[in-house]
Amino acid sequence: MKRITFLLLVFCAPALAVTFTDDEARKIAAHGPWPAPWTPDPSNRVSGNASAIDLGERLFFERRLSVNGEISCSHCHLPERNWSDGLPRAVGLAEVDRNAPSVVNVRYHRWFGWDGAHDSLWAQSINPILDPRELGASAARVAKLMRGDSDLACRYRKTFGPAPGADDEKILVDSAKALAAFQETLVSGRTAFDEFRDALTRGDRAAMTRYPEAAQRGLKIFVGKGACDVCHVGPAFTNGEFHDTGIAFFIRPGEVDSGRYGGIKKLLADRTNLLGPYNDDAKRSTAIGTRHVSLEHRNFGEFKVPSLRNLESSAPYMHNGSLASLRDVIKHYSEISPDRLHSDGEAILKALHLTPEEIEDLTAFLGTLSDRGGTYKRRPFPQDCR
Repeated sequence: MKRITFLLLVFCAPALAVTFTDDEARKIAAHGPWPAPWTPDPSNRVSGNASAIDLGERLFFERRLSVNGEISCSHCHLPERNWSDGLPRAVGLAEVDRNAPSVVNVRYHRWFGWDGAHDSLWAQSINPILDPRELGASAARVAKLMRGDSDLACRYRKTFGPAPGADDEKILVDSAKALAAFQETLVSGRTAFDEFRDALTRGDRAAMTRYPEAAQRGLKIFVGKGACDVCHVGPAFTNGEFHDTGIAFFIRPGEVDSGRYGGIKKLLADRTNLLGPYNDDAKRSTAIGTRHVSLEHRNFGEFKVPSLRNLESSAPYMHNGSLASLRDVIKHYSEISPDRLHSDGEAILKALHLTPEEIEDLTAFLGTLSDRGGTYKRRPFPQDCR
């Protein structure tokens, strides 16, 4: 009787559009669970602190941080655009050389910026404040604002203890640590893929069949023929490292973007890196990567692998915003020429030679990595701080 019942369950179980091998199922399972576990950043003593998050959120939307009083961090990182800006290259006081990356899920990163020039989220948060093409400010300007605005000074005290002192650089770094604490709260929600992945891991075939058939086929390409998960791995769909993607690194005639090569130079010269005096991790366990990073010629023209979560709402794509749509990105990898890649780089990429139908299926899968709205709601600010 038990055997008859088992057979009925097998034959009556809903059919999937595709069949996944055990190896493919393991690869799919590795992209979760979501949201991924998180612990406070040891290098930032106010990571996860409610007062720091409140101060950081205010500073993120604070236009007085810029030299002209008109531009805030949110100018290039719009909540409604998946915390990006929809432009090929970001524009602050002037156009910069790269696309504005989303800051959603940034708390899971190990390196920051397209070139990894910063090894902590708080150090990265300093960069746009000082960049003359972005906010164009200075440590002195930030410190003057924090001291002179009674509300910000109060929130600084609630976050860091003493009132803003005479050390402008310390106030700048503290402000960046508050900005980082806020950005750590920006985590994308669950998606149709997450529901499918969880159903797959628990063997819930009925729930698995609710995942669109085209997305199932696209997922099989992603972990199979496309081998996209070599770089876009883990719950955040990124290995957090740097690769040559075959995209031209000329910024304009006669000027190139050296990518990770230049980023490593900046990182090692940066006083605010994790080897410097502002790392709150006394054991410097957070600085292992920085201590051992080395400059190699193959790093020239390499850029960080972005997360694929919520990528539908963060077009255009690539470090220079040169590809307008997801289909353009897929076609790029489908047709990529080895001649576009560095001869001394990694032999990871090869043309996928996808059919038009496969391109549509892979696009459909990538669409299921979006949470259709996100989880951020601007908190109403109290009128005063006490």
